Formats: sequence, structure tokens, C-alpha cells
Amino acid sequence: MLKKLLLVTLMGVTSIAFGQRPDNQIKREVSVNGKVFDADTNTPMEYATVSFTDQAGKIVTGGITDQKGEYNIEVPSGTYSVKFEFISYEPKTLTNQKLISDITLPNISLETDSQALNEVIVRAETTEVQVRLDKKIYNIGKDLTTSGATVSDALSNVPSVTVDVDGAIALRGNGNVRILINGRPSAIAGFGSTDALQQLPAEAIERVEVITSPSARYDAEGTAGILNIILRKEKTLGLNGQIQANYGVPLQSGLTGNINLRTDKFNIFNTTGIRYRQSPGNAFFRNEFLEDGNVDLTVLENREYERLNRGFNTNLGMEYFLSDKTSVTASAFLRLGDDEDMTDNFTDDFGPDGAPLESRTRTELETEEDTSFQLSLNYITKFNEDGHELTVDFQWADDEETERSIIEEFQTFPEDEILPTEDILINETQNEYLGQVDYVLPIGENAQFEAGYRGTFEETVTNQLATEEEFPGGPFLRNDDLSNIFTYNEDVNAVYTQYGNKFGDFSFLAGLRYEHTRLRGSLDEESVQTDVVNDLLVDFDRTFDGLFPTLNLTYELNDRENITLGYNRRINRPRGRSVNPFPSRSSEANIFQGNPNLRPAFANAFDLGYLKRWDKLTLTSSIYYQRETDSFERIQEETGEDTPNGIPIVRSLPINLSSNERYGFEAGVLYNPAKWLRLNGSFNFFRFVSEGEFNGTDFGAENTSYFARGSAKVTLPYKIDWQTNMFYRGPTNNAQTDTKGLISVNLAFSKDIINDNATIGLNVSDLFNSRVRRSFTDTPTFRSDSEFQWRVRQVNLSFTYRFNQKKQRERGGRGDDGGDDDFEG
Repeated sequence: MLKKLLLVTLMGVTSIAFGQRPDNQIKREVSVNGKVFDADTNTPMEYATVSFTDQAGKIVTGGITDQKGEYNIEVPSGTYSVKFEFISYEPKTLTNQKLISDITLPNISLETDSQALNEVIVRAETTEVQVRLDKKIYNIGKDLTTSGATVSDALSNVPSVTVDVDGAIALRGNGNVRILINGRPSAIAGFGSTDALQQLPAEAIERVEVITSPSARYDAEGTAGILNIILRKEKTLGLNGQIQANYGVPLQSGLTGNINLRTDKFNIFNTTGIRYRQSPGNAFFRNEFLEDGNVDLTVLENREYERLNRGFNTNLGMEYFLSDKTSVTASAFLRLGDDEDMTDNFTDDFGPDGAPLESRTRTELETEEDTSFQLSLNYITKFNEDGHELTVDFQWADDEETERSIIEEFQTFPEDEILPTEDILINETQNEYLGQVDYVLPIGENAQFEAGYRGTFEETVTNQLATEEEFPGGPFLRNDDLSNIFTYNEDVNAVYTQYGNKFGDFSFLAGLRYEHTRLRGSLDEESVQTDVVNDLLVDFDRTFDGLFPTLNLTYELNDRENITLGYNRRINRPRGRSVNPFPSRSSEANIFQGNPNLRPAFANAFDLGYLKRWDKLTLTSSIYYQRETDSFERIQEETGEDTPNGIPIVRSLPINLSSNERYGFEAGVLYNPAKWLRLNGSFNFFRFVSEGEFNGTDFGAENTSYFARGSAKVTLPYKIDWQTNMFYRGPTNNAQTDTKGLISVNLAFSKDIINDNATIGLNVSDLFNSRVRRSFTDTPTFRSDSEFQWRVRQVNLSFTYRFNQKKQRERGGRGDDGGDDDFEG
């Protein structure tokens, strides 16, 4: 943002100089155009400055390059020196240019100025934003509070995004969000699960693209939209990199390094990290079971969590340049996890008169070993410098997770008694193949045509073996009601085409995507004796065809102000845990059960946006509306079954509702009133209206809520940076449950040392230990009051050392690392 402000200021000065030229010197205007490129990466340079100086040494006029590195400037005819500049790059000048008619100047390539980099300090900033036709781009790598944090923590600082206390990610309050890595589904993101994102270091991210109105190039999956996480890959020639170590309380430690070696023929890149993290948490449940409207039984549960996460991850890749226009990239990702979680569940039962009936202690020790491997191949040919290109991608991923839970239970009232122990072993394997072809053809100066294919083929096999002691200390016997082998397949074939063009200040991008989906679930015949589990049919084989149109429009009111309008149709497919019908076992009386009968949900969404930039202030805003059919909703209901102790079992179950309407408003402000102060704030207000019933119960509801976040970064004396982030989520509700508001504050300090080659940082996550979810559920047969805190306050100290690499001098990520250079208009 600092670079942009300097450039805009320079253009203001040159414009004034041009405006003050005497009338008797007015000459015929000629049009001068051309392109500016980064010499290291051969990518277009946005916001490069172009200035025209006459023979008297006076700046007559100038301009800046657009998103494609292009400029088109009107200048009075005459002889000029044309100068091309960008901060931290060596300027270039074309001298004695006789401009007497419309002309296209030669392409200009600017090289990095190492001396200037040593002199110009570009200090870390809070999250900055760039707006495109179909997305907003946030360079979250400049956020001090992400130092030593995870990818999941970093996402919680991105406007429009929320991460709740147990790691679930939502976009504009909608949890049906698709998470991509470098534009593709990935084992790094867990194919929809967020567990992996809570283990990967935030330092691996270059930027996050928030895509609320995705074009036809993207998957139609995710009714809320897409979060596309772009990983780091340095573009500077030579050997460079950085290493970061961190230590925190409660105990956490990590070591992350990334290294890059780039020559004219190849680019080798690697990011490797190890992590050790303890995450204590707690929960409380108060369930009241009603008989004729009166409380017949009260069950209190107090849970204490001690989580230990140990992980290793590495991403190694090489890009080989077959020619100036063709390259092949191969990369491999490996993640190893070794976790150990201890949950103590203290349960007390009380009768109608409040008298104690029974007390129990249930202890679950869960060990989990994860191995994820992914191999990716990418081929790209750039037929010319105008964007005519062909890319081919192949990706194979394998993920294996083994969980073992030893559940011991003791009765402590009215008398001490040891209850039978359970031993549950779950092995889950997941394989995915992805193939993708994208073709981009520019047509004329402003138009562009795209077409492509993507196929994803995924299989998940969950093998659960549940055994239980016949009597305390006795032999373990197989529990046929819980043991199972469940196989889930999801195959999606998609083709798309889209066309974009620009007419003056108006740009559009229209596309159509067709997707054929096949969902299959099957139960191994030897694993259970029935194909119905708790009234839910297990085996299914369903196909779905869908057309998904997209349209994105932009009108530029001026070079600092525009209006955007987007429309898209999307799908939300049931997957993974949501369709596995076998219940969880962390609690006997409160369980989660997947629903194999879930159907995909379809949504139509509209988004109207407005952007305005001033010298020190940037405003982004949107009004949005979405209507979703067969939307997913999680409900709670009694199963009609009791625990061995006679306690009614309550299950949480995802279901399809008939419809869900969402509309809201969001706004974001970036304000830099002084060099030492940077402010960043966003606000999102939304309203949901859902309709539908299940098992004769009406689950329609209306919900109005909001969330807001603010960030302030101050440069203190001795070049110490201080940043404070605050987040507040307002109360929410659905048909059964009211959830109270939640507030949290993060604090961070940072200072550069060793000639600015190193940084030491201190940050505190959840400063006031207030990130607690409090909910109340009310049904005709039971009431539930609960509190849940996933992780307590965290203090973290980090040290980062960079070699041959200056601190955060990116220009906003326009490059070849994401594979998603959509038509920008």
C-alpha cells in the first residue's frame, strides 16, 4: 500500500505540472502506449510509473501501468525523454523520443536495484487488499499477528472470513466455503477438512484470494464462495530464503524454513516445518430432559481437553524452463502428524427435585497418526506475451489417518464402580486424482476467451472397529452396532468456457460451467448385519448434472473508483463426515451422526460492490444476496435410545432444509493517516431466513447477525512495530439454538535487527482469554446449555532470519505462482 500511495502522489504532482502548462504551448495530442515487465520473472508490472520530460527538463505528463503492465498516455507532440520507474527497481529512460504521431514504444523490462533495496525500508503492513473482477486479494503475510501462527490463525484475520472456536471456516457467515491451494483442491487443505490448516505454518502463505463471485474457471463447489490460498515461491534470481523459530506458552514450538534457488533455466523451492503444540481446552453441557413440559432429568457434563499436536511438513518443487515460453513444474508435498488428545468427561445426573442420582467419570485417550502425500505436475506454454497460453495440471494425493481411542468409565456415585472399557480403532484412507486443462486466448486488445476441463475422482474408506469389555477386566468383544467399513466416492467431471471484454470504462466476464457429479456410499456386507443405522439408509448411488452460469461486471467511474456486479450459481456437495452414519463416541449421551441421505444444495448468488480510493484511505463495500435450495442445517434430536445408564441419547444430525435466503452488507476500510500509523477495519452484517421441516418438526428460522474486526499498527520509537487486532461476532441463532456473541483480541510486537535481515516478534493470541462459544438449545423434549473453548490464551515468541531476501517487498502477487491469472478486464 505504501508503494501505491507514493506512486499516486507522484502522478498527482506530474498531473499538476501538466495542468499548469501555458496555453500558447499547447500542441497536438498523440497517444503513446506500451508494456512494462519484471526482468526477473517476465511478468507484467502493475503501478509502474511512466513520465515524459521535455528538452527543457520539465515533466510534462505521465501515468501508471494497469494490471497487465500496460500504459496508454496522451502527450503533446514533441521530443521527450520517457522514464520508467518502480520502487526498488532500477529506472530506465528512453531518450530523444520524437513523438509526432500515435506510437507503441518497445517493451521495457525493469531489474531489481539491490542498492535501493538496502536503502529503502518497506516496513511490514497489516492486511492490504486488491480488488479484481471476481475476487479480493489479501497479502496476509504482512500481518504481524501471524508470526509463528498457523494457516487457520492467519485466515481468521482476513476480512469476510471467520474461524470459529473449533476451527470451522466461514465466509460472510456461511460455512459452505471451498478451500483451494494454488487454485486447486489439495491434500494440504485436507480436501475440505480444516484440520491440516491448523498444523501448517502461516509463513508458507503469500496471499489469500477471497472469491465471493467465482468465474466459470473455478469449481462450482461451495455456496459461500472460495478461499484460494497461494503459497510462497520467490521470483528473485539466485539463492535466497528465510528461517523462523518460535516458542510459546502453553507449550508450543516450531521451526520453519523456506529456500529458493532460481536461475535462467530452473527454479527450485522448498518450505519445510516442524511443530509441537499443546492446546488445552474445556467445555460444559447442561442438558435438561422434559416430561409434560417439566424437567424430569438434568445431566451436567464438564469436559477438559489436553491436545498434543506434533507435525512435520515439507513442500519441494522445481520449475524447469524448457524455453522462454514453456515450463514444467513438479512438486511433492508430505505431511506427517502424530497427535495425542486426552478428554476427561465428568457427568452428574440429577432427578426432578434436584437430588443427585449418579456421577461418572469418562476418560478418552485418542492417538492419531496422519500421513498425507501429494504429487503435482504442471505444464504451461505461453504462445506470446499477450496472455495466449495453455496449462495442463495433474495431481495425485493419498491421505491415511489412524485413530485409536481407549475409553474408560468409572461410576463415582452412589458407589464406586469400574465400568467396561471401550477400544475403538478407526482407519481412514483417502485417494484423489485430479486432471485439468486450461486454454486462454486473447482476442484483440481487450477481449479474452477461455475454455477448460477438470476431473476429480476421490475415494474415502473409513474402517471402524469397536470393541468393548464384556465385563470390567474381561475380554474385549466386537460391537456390531458400531463396527463398520464405509466407502464414499465422489467423482466430478466439469467443462467450462468464458469470455471477457473491455469497452472503455466497462469490463465484463461471462462464463458457463457444466458439472456431472456421481456420489456413492456403500457398507461392507461383512461389517454389519443391516444396511440401516439409527433409521438412516447407508448404501446410495446418485448422480447430478448442473449448469453453472457466472457473470462479473465492472464499471470504472475513474481511476480510483469503480462499481462491480457479480452473479453465479453454485453447489454444495455432502462429503466426508457429513454422510458417514456411524456415531461419534466422545460422549455417550451427546453424539454426532452423519446423514447418508443428504442431497447437494444449489444456490444463486448476487454481489454488488463499490471501491473508492483516496490518498490515505481505501474503501471497499458490497451488498450481497443468495438463495439456496436443499441447504444444509445441523439439528439436535433425541434418538429414542438410552445409554446403559438410562440417559437419553441426543444426536446432532445434518439435514436438508427446503430453502435458505441470505443477504447482507460488508465494508472494509484501509486508512494510513501517517507513516507511523496504519488502520484497517471491516464490518459484515447479514440475515438468514430458512424454511423446512424434518421428522414432522419445523426447523424454519430467521437469524440476523454481524461481525466486525479492526487492526491498528503503530511504529514506535526505535523502529518497533506494535499491532493490535480485535474481532467481535454478534449473536446468532437457528431454529433450535441461540449462540451468544464472542470477542477476542490479539496483540503483537515486532522489531528488525541485524541490519534488517532478521526480525524478532512477540504476539499474544486471545489476550483476554475470551474466545468461548456459548449456546442454548431449546426443543419440546429437551434443553441444552453449553460452553466450549477450543484453545486458551497463547503467547508466542518468534525469530526470523532472511538471507539474500529483503523484508516483504512484494508488489501484490501478480505472477506465475497461483495458476489463476483470470481475465481482469
